[in-house]
Amino acid sequence: MRPLGALLAILTGSAVALTIGLVLTLITILFLPAEQARFAPEQGTLLKAIGVFGLLSAVCGVSLNGELRARAWRYWAHAAAAVAFALAVYVYWPR
Repeated sequence: MRPLGALLAILTGSAVALTIGLVLTLITILFLPAEQARFAPEQGTLLKAIGVFGLLSAVCGVSLNGELRARAWRYWAHAAAAVAFALAVYVYWPR
């Protein structure tokens, strides 16, 4: 595996793990109806995080697939992965 492939695999795995953890957190909150009022203000933020990291997971997965199979379109996928990563950094960088 080339170094870019290893880097994409790490990025994809981390983004997928984050997305799964966020989705499971949402499912847990949904199964706590007694605590619904307490967690209601945080659901919008949680859904935004699921969207951002879900997008990052999908784009990085496609980019990794293109890199491992040496597809001609992989450079476009790498650019999309860089943009998705930059979006995640921009959204979650402390202000």
